[in-house]
Amino acid sequence: MNHYRDLFLQYLVVERGVSGNTLEAYGRDTLRYVTFLEREGCPEPSEVRSLQVASFIAFLKCEGLGPRSRARALSAVRMFHRFLLVEGYAATNPTAVIEAPRTVGKLPTFLTTREVEALLAAPAGDGVTEVRDRAMLELLYATGLRVSELVNLSLRTVNLEAGYLMTLGKGEKERLVPLGDAAIGAVRRYCAEARHRLEREEASGYLFLTRLGDRMSRQAFWNLIKKRARQAGITRNISPHTLRHSFATHLLENGADLRSVQVMLGHADLSTTQIYTHVTRERLRRIHEECHPRG
Repeated sequence: MNHYRDLFLQYLVVERGVSGNTLEAYGRDTLRYVTFLEREGCPEPSEVRSLQVASFIAFLKCEGLGPRSRARALSAVRMFHRFLLVEGYAATNPTAVIEAPRTVGKLPTFLTTREVEALLAAPAGDGVTEVRDRAMLELLYATGLRVSELVNLSLRTVNLEAGYLMTLGKGEKERLVPLGDAAIGAVRRYCAEARHRLEREEASGYLFLTRLGDRMSRQAFWNLIKKRARQAGITRNISPHTLRHSFATHLLENGADLRSVQVMLGHADLSTTQIYTHVTRERLRRIHEECHPRG
């Protein structure tokens, strides 16, 4: 089965043009799947039946995977079997009758505006890393970028004069995202005062650099935001995605339309963005309960 999995992953890259993160996720889920099938004595696609697929999902549950992770794995397995069917490696699709695990809708975690202000003010001072960190946090909150999009920004994709940046999102899709005055000011200061002090002799085109002059990695920024959150007195466990959620939630709370937020976030489907309407409605409900005399 590993041979067919390799062909499937090649198809995802060449025909579907999936991003590196998506390819990694599909590769991880399908590797677990084909390993399971081989242990079950199903080395060929034609031998796989619905029972084996259902058993695999049950196995994932026994391994401790939650409904969302199992649903994601099933999505990868479905696409794998559709590929096998279309390419003629199998005569049937055994996933057609398998239902996805039910998931409980989990509302995204976001910061209050006061918490955001505290986080943005945490990198105080004129040091190189303070100026850089303030610019990264301001830019992330101003745009709602994914952390992978943030760390991959280059000097040529950010136009401070026009107030826009160009980013490459999921599916290698480009989108323009507007910048606010605070983010423009913070990034302009970083470029003028700090970036050249981080850059090594071999010039790097990336916007945000580490102390060693390398591109900032996702893990490094993850650690950075946790450090700044502690300094800001935020006790909740937050991640770079928390600022993305905060960006979307605060826009909707202040009157932005859902379609505009969808475009800025780079969501392919409006239904993905609609989770934030649940967030705002839930917040309004809590405010009503807390403040209304008969709440």
